[in-house]
Amino acid sequence: MAFFLDNLKKNGYLENIHITICNVGSRKLYIQDDYASQGWQIFAPNLSIYGFDADADACDEANADIEARHINWQEIHIPLALGKAIEERTLYVTKHPMCSSLYPPNEPYLARFVRLSELVDLDFSFEIDTTTLDDFCQNEGINEIDFLQIDVQGADLDVLEGASQILNDTLAIQIEVEFSHIYSNQPLFADVDTFLRKHDFTLFDIAQSYRLRKRSPIRSTSRAGQLLWGEAFYFRDLICENVDKKLQSPERLLKLACIADIMNFPDYTLEILEYLTLQYGEDSNYNFADTIIESLAQVPDLVNQGLDSLPVVAKIRDYATNSDTYFTQKNVIAED
Repeated sequence: MAFFLDNLKKNGYLENIHITICNVGSRKLYIQDDYASQGWQIFAPNLSIYGFDADADACDEANADIEARHINWQEIHIPLALGKAIEERTLYVTKHPMCSSLYPPNEPYLARFVRLSELVDLDFSFEIDTTTLDDFCQNEGINEIDFLQIDVQGADLDVLEGASQILNDTLAIQIEVEFSHIYSNQPLFADVDTFLRKHDFTLFDIAQSYRLRKRSPIRSTSRAGQLLWGEAFYFRDLICENVDKKLQSPERLLKLACIADIMNFPDYTLEILEYLTLQYGEDSNYNFADTIIESLAQVPDLVNQGLDSLPVVAKIRDYATNSDTYFTQKNVIAED
């Protein structure tokens, strides 16, 4: 749950930014696959979402759902297979369509684990034309993607390689990674991580998925099995000294702070909002002192401790417009 965004919205700061999201592998299976259900609608109407999936039926279903909901942001799901080049590839359709890939499933390996073969084993395959995210963006006049999510079952690095231009303006990435060859000859986490680090992204976290051996009647009480795949979260660091200055505009920093908050990294959001306030706080559009203090005041333990005792508050207090009144009110509440 976002920590700062409600107050940023209430105080008018989200009116000056537009968030563009690209979701490659946008089939909606669960409620968490719907961006509005995860809180992104707070940016509406300044929100554009482009979804891609090789399954045209899945795109039609998603577009019909969007139309029925009468949304107040732009969202479209496009039946395209994205890869590393404009070329013909084989699409391997698995027993559960969500596991289909441009790489063939590694069936002998899958058979060794619980509940993988019935999902990922091959059903049929056919030839398909792929394009690149760079080519799509160029043709559609899309100049930047703020948040990129990729989940294409082993072909995730292919999508990144076909997006080398648009990545230059991307702030955050959520990407599925594998640690073992679930699909034959697929790139693994190390390959994805190396690529993204070369493009100046920093790994923040991995949501991990494990599987047990199918034939084992025993399991550990402290281990969940073998780590096979996960969701990796990457952000740019626009505060570090060696960052390209053209990427370090206050608008882009604010976008980064917002995305970090909605992705549940409020500590990074706070660091960026503090930096913006100290560097650009003379401009009311980037003075977040009141918003920071108001948001921290949502935490009773911090109020009882005394907000003015926090180093971050001490740094920005001179930028707060009503700090004395605010602290007095909160101290009275804390004493009661």
